[in-house]
Amino acid sequence: MEATLESALRDRLTDIVGAGGLLTEPADMAPFLVDERKRYRGAAPAVVRPSTTDEVARVVALCAAGKIPIVPQGGNTGLCGAATPDASGRALVLSLARLNRVREVDPLNYTITVEAGVILADVQKAAAEVDRLFPLSLGGEGTARIGGNLSTNAGGTGVLRYGNARDLALGLEVVLPDGRVWDGLSALRKDNTGYDLKHLFIGAEGTLGIITAAVLKLFPRPHAVETALVAIDDSAAAVELLARARAATGDRVSAFELILRLPFEMTIARIEGTRDPFAERHPCYVLAELSAGAGRDDVRGQMESLLADAMEDGLVRDAVIAESGAQAADFWKIRETVPEAQTREGVSIKHDISVPVSRIPVFMAEASAAAEAAVDGVRVCAFGHVGDGNLHFNMSQPAGGDGAAFLEREAELNAIVHDTAARHGGSISAEHGIGQLKREALVRYKPGIAIDLMRRIKAALDPDNLMNPGKVLAPPDS
Repeated sequence: MEATLESALRDRLTDIVGAGGLLTEPADMAPFLVDERKRYRGAAPAVVRPSTTDEVARVVALCAAGKIPIVPQGGNTGLCGAATPDASGRALVLSLARLNRVREVDPLNYTITVEAGVILADVQKAAAEVDRLFPLSLGGEGTARIGGNLSTNAGGTGVLRYGNARDLALGLEVVLPDGRVWDGLSALRKDNTGYDLKHLFIGAEGTLGIITAAVLKLFPRPHAVETALVAIDDSAAAVELLARARAATGDRVSAFELILRLPFEMTIARIEGTRDPFAERHPCYVLAELSAGAGRDDVRGQMESLLADAMEDGLVRDAVIAESGAQAADFWKIRETVPEAQTREGVSIKHDISVPVSRIPVFMAEASAAAEAAVDGVRVCAFGHVGDGNLHFNMSQPAGGDGAAFLEREAELNAIVHDTAARHGGSISAEHGIGQLKREALVRYKPGIAIDLMRRIKAALDPDNLMNPGKVLAPPDS
């Protein structure tokens, strides 16, 4: 296959994307062949980097004719191995990084049209330049690209108020597995003309087609934002406080993040520039944010009143409201650097689950007890977007323990966490996707009829299984 690619396709691919758009040297390809966590490594005969939708379509049509698999890749920041080729060396990696243009900003329609390779932070910046907000926000926004965000239905910190990536997309442009281009770049909010095709491709992780552009929703840019770090007893208090906050503020809650004491302490100890603003240690913390279009004093007053009432009722132990943007950024730094701190602490086993918000306390209690009973000394390192029920229920190796031995218990601990989430009506993947990491688990936890429908859709759109093969759906006999 590699010889065929070298002799028959190199010139044709170069004609399509130009000499600078085709990488074949091992050193040049290396960054594209390993995932963010360094968990998956693959091989490819080339990395092709088209710069227009037409070039993507021509490359895909060429590969379809030659039955050559394609692995689409955005910023390569995914956490489940969806953008990494397998070790066979058969699949081309198709990078969308050069499709990086903002095509249109329409502030009156509250929309922005961008190509798939635009970095998420640049989408946010383009919206801010016309006094609008694009609310998708996550830790990797400086390198993640919007096509990948849509392909994995990314979540982040603003889902409580604004929804997942799926909720932020009005229209898509997609190159289909046969090379045809579906132009679904509609900027309409109401279009009742049959199947809403864009939802086939959002969250499909490149297995049904390649997203090349999108029309995204914008929102009024908040000019009044209040951020507080709140000390509480447990996740039950967090859920109760969230309900109160939503009712008391007219649903102005734009973020509500939970951090247990362990990850909080890890971060303070291991991340430079972080500090504990409280004089005493507390079992649990919430990072809460209220925002509104204008009227800072009103939002400030709502935050103060909310926390004062909660403290009087014994729901809140202590709280600090940020007095400046810099202090708010300090609070956010604690939350956003928890994963880095946990990595520095040693080996960890990570989970990205969701349950109904009301079930968070019982899930936390049951999953923690089961994990601690299974592995002596395991340290539950849970944090996440409690406002939308998405917890990163991670576990760190026992203090002073053997990291390799702990990692050998991964399958056992995964089953504990996933079984508990499923028992409470939850999901094994809230925002990170399936990729390679969870494809076998998907078959176990997804209803059989759902898997059957997914396989039928895949077969209908990609009968030769050339679009990101081996991702999301495991082979039928697995």
